[in-house]
Amino acid sequence: MPAVDSHLLPHLLLHSAERDPAAPALRDGARTLNYGELASQTEALAHGLLSLGLGRAERVGIYLDKRLETVVASFATPAAGGVFVPINPILKAEQVGFIVRDCDVRVLITSRERLAALQPVLAQCPSLRQVVLVDPPAEAPEGGQAGWIRYADLLDAAPQTPHRVIDTDMVAILYTSGSTGRPKGVVLSHRNMVAGARSVASYLGNRPQDRLLAALPLSFDAGFSQLTTAFHSGASVTLLNYLMPRDVLKALERDRITGLTAVPPLYIQLSQLEWPAAINEHLRYFANTGGRMPRDTLGLLRQRVPAAQPFLMYGLTEAFRSTYLPPEEVDRRPDSIGKAIPNAEILVLREDGTPSAPDEPGELVHRGALVGLGYWNDPEKTAERYKLLPTGAPGREAGLQLPEYAVFSGDTVRMDAQGFLYFIGRRDEMIKTSGYRVSPTEVEEILYATQLVGECVAFGVEHATLGQAIQVIATAPGDAQALDVAAVLAACRARMPAYMIPAGVQARSGPLPRNPNGKIDRKLLSTEWLAALESDAKS
Repeated sequence: MPAVDSHLLPHLLLHSAERDPAAPALRDGARTLNYGELASQTEALAHGLLSLGLGRAERVGIYLDKRLETVVASFATPAAGGVFVPINPILKAEQVGFIVRDCDVRVLITSRERLAALQPVLAQCPSLRQVVLVDPPAEAPEGGQAGWIRYADLLDAAPQTPHRVIDTDMVAILYTSGSTGRPKGVVLSHRNMVAGARSVASYLGNRPQDRLLAALPLSFDAGFSQLTTAFHSGASVTLLNYLMPRDVLKALERDRITGLTAVPPLYIQLSQLEWPAAINEHLRYFANTGGRMPRDTLGLLRQRVPAAQPFLMYGLTEAFRSTYLPPEEVDRRPDSIGKAIPNAEILVLREDGTPSAPDEPGELVHRGALVGLGYWNDPEKTAERYKLLPTGAPGREAGLQLPEYAVFSGDTVRMDAQGFLYFIGRRDEMIKTSGYRVSPTEVEEILYATQLVGECVAFGVEHATLGQAIQVIATAPGDAQALDVAAVLAACRARMPAYMIPAGVQARSGPLPRNPNGKIDRKLLSTEWLAALESDAKS
């Protein structure tokens, strides 16, 4: 064990390297690194970034798919004293340009192909001083104001003294989808990430023998968590850029993966496939994030890998991870998102700030070491989400003089008498119909249980008499040629109260579009549906 406990993000990696430098750390296709090699490359790149003149807390953008260099850069930047900004590789040039401008990225680490696509926007990024290419061309790329340098050359830089930082300093800015179409930059500290790694690794029981699959984007908090929990535990990570769900199953079998974390849309697809029997011999757990797991999907997954423990989790980027349901509670409470993770407290508050009674709906509020530092350069949105805990709230005694900020999630939940939480819906997504408030996830849960749909999304549309009517977009299940809309509506009438029955079900070919974090994009689908309706009305 290391003599000093981890308190900065790079310590998670460096301390595991001290304990066992020969232990496997990363796999990227045929390329592998053990902990000693990964730590050495991380320290070398940190010196290289400092040689470029990187200042304390200056931002380094990382615009790459999942590969060894992505991980090295993500830990080398904070090792130098900078702030890393992981940019989702599926984003297009305009979106990348916005992020680079918004947080004044000084150094951008990317590939030759991606740099070519960015040329039209680089001239609009005056803060960008240097581009680092992991696969440089023979000649310098044209266009843009920033110079470029080979990634490999930075690894040969002379040793430099890193900037002094402490655990409350910012370490990363993770950009997440915003309601205005512009992403919001969630600022996280070293303390946030290290506390999160410890907490999640403790309840998942991660250990050096674990092999985790990084299937989610590393720009997504739950995706990056695969690295932090693994490095904290001395486990190894397989990086996967998959095209089809079957690629995930192949990786699970090939690398004898013990832990898988994914979002419900991917699990829905995986549950409809046949799994190689060998996966059940080594997969120790599967965990969900990014929305509630449909009960039918959970049942199918448990049939595929009966030996694996299911962990149902809830989290938000602003506070990393909030709750989990222990596997032993899944049969008793399959619809619950569990209780607070270690070293966090989850409150359910009314609009006046007082605690909700058992089973009374209220807003989920997260307090503790995982609460982030707000949204970068956005005081208005920060004030909406990060608020002072009122005096009298749990943990806030009247004699305390200094304020405490908590994350007010905007999610409506209820807490039962035993303290287990149940997700009801996003406040801005709740459907108000016939005098009732309906959660779209509740509608979707019932639809998945019919086994008549592959993927589905529900949303509200304005209606003259109902207030809002419920509209559903769905795909056909499995290998079915077409969605049987009549059968779906008949099943709804048999399973739902009258106010919840969809006014319409529209068939789509799958898969449904995702947002950058892999979740089904409810907002895009509802916007497209309304635009098509308006177009039909005009014609």
